[in-house]
Order: sequence, then C-alpha cells, then structure tokens
Amino acid sequence: MSASSPSRASLPVVGISACVREINTLPFHTVNQRYLAALVEAAGVMPIIIPAIGCALPFETVAAQLDGLLVTGSPSNVEPHLYGCERAAPDILHDPARDATTLPLLQEALRQEVPVFAICRGIQELNVALGGTLHQFLHAVPGRSDHRSDKSKPIHERWRPAHPVQLTAGSYLARLAGAAEVMVNSLHAQGLDRLGEGLVVEAVAPDGTVEAVRVAGARCFTVGVQWHPEALYAEDRLSRRLFEEFGEAGRQRAAARLQRSAAA
Repeated sequence: MSASSPSRASLPVVGISACVREINTLPFHTVNQRYLAALVEAAGVMPIIIPAIGCALPFETVAAQLDGLLVTGSPSNVEPHLYGCERAAPDILHDPARDATTLPLLQEALRQEVPVFAICRGIQELNVALGGTLHQFLHAVPGRSDHRSDKSKPIHERWRPAHPVQLTAGSYLARLAGAAEVMVNSLHAQGLDRLGEGLVVEAVAPDGTVEAVRVAGARCFTVGVQWHPEALYAEDRLSRRLFEEFGEAGRQRAAARLQRSAAA
C-alpha cells in the first residue's frame, strides 16, 4: 500500500505545531497549508493541529495519543532565554505561547518514542529541547553565509533550492537520498550552535551550518532539517522520502497502539 493511500482503519494521527497569529486584533492558531498537504499527500497521515496553549495541554496524554509529531517552521524564533542567552536585538519576532507548547511536547514525544519530524524553527526547537543553543543572527557569525531568503524575489521563488548540503557519509539521510549531496532551499536567519544532547549531524551547508540532525539511538524516525521539504516533496527525492519515512513510522506506531488496545 502506498504512503498516499492508507486504509482509513490504519490512518495514523500526526500532531502538527501551531503558531499564534493576530488577525483583526484576535489571536488565531495557524499552520501553513504546505505542511498539511505534505502530510496528507506524501506521508499518508491525518494531521491534527495542536494549539499553542502551553501548560494547558496535558503533554503526557497528548503525546500518548499521537502517532507522530511534526514541528513546523515559522517566521518567529525561540525565546533566547530558553537556551541561556539574551536577546540579540529587540525586534526579533518571538512566539512564547508556541515555545511553551512545543518544547515540553517534544521532550514528552521523545520520551514516549513518538516519531518526530522537525522542520526549520522545528529543528531549532528540537535542539533547544535537548539542551542545545542557537545563533540568533547566523549571517553575523564569522565565516557563515546569509541563509535568509531574498525578499526581492516573488514568494514562490524563495522556496526553490538555493544551496547544496553535504550529507554525512553513511548517514540515514544519505541512504534516503542515494547521494552524498543534495540541493535545499534556505529561508532561515537563525541556526544551530551547540548541539543538544544525543543529536548527531546528518547534513552540513558549505559554510559549516548544521542543516539536519537525528537523535542517536532513537528507535523510530526522529529527524530535524533546517530547510523546508514540505515545499519540495513533489519533485525532490529526499524531501519526499523524508515524509514517506515519517508516515511509515506513524503507521507502525498506530498499529502497535491498536494491538495494545485490543489486548487490554
């Protein structure tokens, strides 16, 4: 059975992180359509939006009911005090309600061995959740390139591949890609600095920026990427394989949960 056509009985439920956005002075919990489409079309799962309401969520209970957790990108950034730093500038966009939701939910998902796919801001949250730190202005770090998108280009062009990344030899991503190097898009101002506990590097940009990680020793799909595969999965092998593998991990967890329920 293909990832795009699972039976309804086995359809895994994947939680997807939401951002808080103000629309007409009212707060809304939002998710970009691209993530939803990739989860349905490439991963073959049912996405459920998790509101950014922090400790009002029973994280242990929520994680136990999920077959996967997708942590999305966002225009906002993780609050620097959460990784022991001061704000580098007063005008950096933050979303404290999202931080208060995703960081503890990630920790609980990892504890319960829920498959995790962390994208852009998501990889940064994964790193912080595991005790790592971030560069707040990656382009200001000596020797690093400017990884921000070119705002002078039309929006659809900003999501196109922008630079290569080198995949770690023999790594999980290298096996999925069937290649040592792939092209990725680039729409981030921040990036990983000190790696969180248990993370291993899967891909690196030419300037040394970490572009992908996985949790060493994890017994299910637990991957973070700095680029946006949800914009490339229809045409790029690695992007699609990432969603397919994430979906398969979700199906395996859903089947195991069903077996436990039947045996109870």
